[in-house]
Amino acid sequence: MADPVFVTHDLFRVSAFGAHHPLSTARYPAVLDIFDALGWLGPERTAFAPMAEREVLERFHDAAYVAAVADVTAQGIASLEQRARYHLGSMECPVFPNLYDRARTTVGGAMLAAELALQGRIAFFPAGGTHHGRSDRASGFCYFNDPVFAILRLLDAGLQRVAYVDLDAHHGDGVEAAFAFDSRVTLVSLHEEGRWPGTGALDDTCEGRALNIPLPRGIRDAEYGAIVDAAVLPFLKRAQPEAMVIVLGADGLKGDPLSSMNLMNSTLWRVAQDCLALVPRAVVLGGGGYNPWTTARLWSGFWGLISGFPMPDRLPMKAVEVLAALTCDLVDDEDRDPNWIERLFDPPLDVPIRPEVYALIDVLRARVT
Repeated sequence: MADPVFVTHDLFRVSAFGAHHPLSTARYPAVLDIFDALGWLGPERTAFAPMAEREVLERFHDAAYVAAVADVTAQGIASLEQRARYHLGSMECPVFPNLYDRARTTVGGAMLAAELALQGRIAFFPAGGTHHGRSDRASGFCYFNDPVFAILRLLDAGLQRVAYVDLDAHHGDGVEAAFAFDSRVTLVSLHEEGRWPGTGALDDTCEGRALNIPLPRGIRDAEYGAIVDAAVLPFLKRAQPEAMVIVLGADGLKGDPLSSMNLMNSTLWRVAQDCLALVPRAVVLGGGGYNPWTTARLWSGFWGLISGFPMPDRLPMKAVEVLAALTCDLVDDEDRDPNWIERLFDPPLDVPIRPEVYALIDVLRARVT
């Protein structure tokens, strides 16, 4: 897959979500600053996301809900009715300056990424991946559901087989709900068992078009890779997708405060690349990631890999300073790995596969063959 393109917007450099929210960290600006330190991003591979207009948003989201997001942003506060009906103004989905513009730019960016994918490119939009957003309400830090709009754009172009692959630690419930009855969309989600939102059970198959894999707590590299090789790749190959939308999801990495998964970034890079090898066009979205060090390194390294840049053994001082300046209330100082500052690449850990994972693989093999 040739000619990758990075989709961005200056809005994503601006602090959002308010103080102490899991998404208030500078994970996204750190990615851009690492690119600058490494010389990895030029104008020829950069595309700027537009803001989706209201009539576009209403293709999936209820008009009253779209109006509510615009209204609470203008007012700077949600009414009790708006909070109860739309989940706006909660600790989970707070109101903050530029909320409406930021949320609709995620949609515009995902749709632009789909347009670029239709040209045969791999479009990487790490600010996207708000996969919990529902048609009529905010949910799980997500206001508008940009993966839904990326998929819709691909379908509007006449594609009949689109695959959605969600590697986030949390099940992509909003996307599954949107396409549960659309025979053109194949759905795959690998997410941590027992984790919010509590959907995506193993027997949730959408009549055979969905492969939901709740992963045992503490999943490790060899286990994750074995599951992907035994079930995910065969399932996708059988679907023969013409295009793919991936949510990369950094919250499955070791050290993330909102999951207990124990993956190294090299494992997620490998899995994403194996999935991308199955299609001629793709959109890759960032999704979750609440440790700003591991998230920024995952996204930066992924861009480097798909762009053909050599992975540095050690980061230059300018990049080290970017990572060293990050802060996060959810990660204690003593839990911060020095490698999070000094390099991008984390090799897989050589740990045996547990019996319960072998049992899960047996179940999955029987389902996909």
